Formats: sequence, structure tokens, C-alpha cells
Amino acid sequence: MTTTLLASFPSPPQGVWYVGPVAIRAYAICIIIGIIIAIVWGDRRWVARGGEKGTVFDIAIWAVPFGLIGGRLYHVLTDWSTYFGADATAQPIDALKIWDGGLGIWGAVALGALGAWIGCRVRGIPLPAFGDAIAPGILLAQGIGRIGNYFNEELYGRPTSMPWGLEITERVRDGHIDMLDGVSNGNVIAVVQPTFLYELIWNVLVVLALVWIDRKFVIGHGRLFALYVAGYCFGRFWIELLRDDHATHVLGVRINSITSAVVFVLAVAYFMWARRGRENPHDLLSRAAREEIAAESAGRGGVGTDHEAGDADDAGPDDGGSGAGGSGGGRIETLQGSTDEADTHGGAQ
Repeated sequence: MTTTLLASFPSPPQGVWYVGPVAIRAYAICIIIGIIIAIVWGDRRWVARGGEKGTVFDIAIWAVPFGLIGGRLYHVLTDWSTYFGADATAQPIDALKIWDGGLGIWGAVALGALGAWIGCRVRGIPLPAFGDAIAPGILLAQGIGRIGNYFNEELYGRPTSMPWGLEITERVRDGHIDMLDGVSNGNVIAVVQPTFLYELIWNVLVVLALVWIDRKFVIGHGRLFALYVAGYCFGRFWIELLRDDHATHVLGVRINSITSAVVFVLAVAYFMWARRGRENPHDLLSRAAREEIAAESAGRGGVGTDHEAGDADDAGPDDGGSGAGGSGGGRIETLQGSTDEADTHGGAQ
């Protein structure tokens, strides 16, 4: 009896389906699914840490558009020759076609963080704490986005003979080669390293590590977000070295490898420098909620919440709501319940 081992696995026959004039793209679907998961999961984690439900949804209104613009800008700037110049393989207008694929994660995180900062300023909450809540969800969304790259037959590595090689097939549309919008004709043109899969697996492993760390240790003030950035960059650095697609090089090194190394060092430095412990749940409430609590407490004879201003790791299980009654006391007691939950579960959901 002969046993045949897997020599390679196929790419999807197509990455876009047309319903009349409307193009349904797998890449866009994966990005949307990833964003939804990151927002929903991030909001649950924010509530578990003591924040108000719906906060992540509100801030996402700022962060998501900024992130998409930043991701596309980074891609275009680091792949300038594809769209501009005498040797360009695409038209300049194609630089705006985000639905065709091409988002640089560092640009997305940088401008996404700017959008989140604006949203946090409007709501009156600390950006570092917000970053800690959404970090695992963002990385999981990145992994889901890599499935979109699989459908687009992009971001793959060098040719390989390993048994898990990825088959890249020729795609045709209207009688012409169209690797993005076409349908496979079955002609395998290369068997390559599935670097999209390596990154997907790595991202999931780092997500699991972040959740475990968040449960095991009292970590806050943006340090979990720094671990997400460092963990992603560490994996992206060596995965990038396996890729063979077109990319800008600096001194013979792919620019994404250089960016990974630089951002990794900055993330580790922030993790070492940032304040230990975790924010008090009271500080995660919106400015309006804090002002309401202060007004209700003042109306009952000046019972304030100054005793809640310290770090959560310095507060005992009975800190927070003692001495307050009526409607103001009810709000403070609700806050105390969030504190106890965060202390018990480490804020991870």
C-alpha cells in the first residue's frame, strides 16, 4: 500500500464574486469581521476592567477610519514604485483602492491610535488603559485579515518543496490574466511558503499569551498594548524574511523587517518604562460619569471619591463605595462591583 503525503495545498480559486455590478471581496469581508470582533471583545474587556459599556464602540468611530487611512498610507509610501514612476505596474488612482488589498499594520496602528486618542479625549478616559483593553482583539483581527490575503493570493513567501507549500494558480478574467479579480484556470505557477498562514498562527499564539498575562498579572497603563506590539513585531520580523514578493528595500533589507525591529525596541522600552499596576476603575469612567458621581456625592454632604484615585493594585476589596447612599451611593457601589470583578478576573474576558 502506498501512502501519499500532502505536497502542497491550493489557493482559493477566486477572491472576488460579482453580484451584478457589485463586487463582493473576501479581503474586505475578512477586514470587516476582524474589526467587529475587535470592537465587541474589546468592549467586554473594557467593562470587565471597570469601564462603561459601549465605550469601545464610541471610540471605534474615530479609530477605525483613521486606522484604515493610516494602513493604506503606509502601504503606498513603502511600495511607492508600484503606483508611481516609469516602472509602475499600477495606475496612480489604484493607490486609493483599499478594497484591492494592501494595508500596512504599522500605519494602521499609528493613525488608529491617533483616532483613538481623539476619541478618548472627547470621552475623558486614559488612552493607555483603552489600548490594554483592545490589544488582544486587534491582534486577532490582524490574523483574520491574513485570511483575506490568502484569498487574494498575496503576501506569500519564496518557492518551497515543504509539504505545506501554498499553490499559486493563474487567474483569468475576460480572457486576460487578472490575479486579483480573476478566477483560477487551474494552472499552478508556483508553490511557495504560506507566510500568511505563519503570521495567522503567530498572531493567535500571541493573543493567547496576552490573555494569559492579563489574567495572571496586574498589568495596565498601556503595558499590555506594548506587549502586543512587541510580540507581533518579533514574529513579523522573521516571517518577513521568508517573503519574496515585491517590496521596498533599504540597504538590501525589506523595509517591513526594519520597521519591525525599530518598533519592537520602542515597544519593549515603553513596557519597561511605563507605570506598574493597573488603573483604578473610577478613572476608566467617562468624564460625564465622573462628574455625575461627584455632583451626587457633593449633594449628599460632600462625600467624595478622592479615596478612589489611587491604583487598583493599591486598593483593598472594600475601597470604593463605603459611606455613600442614595442615588450617588448606588453609582459608587456599581463602580465598586466593577473593581471587585477586575481584581478577581484580571480584566480579561
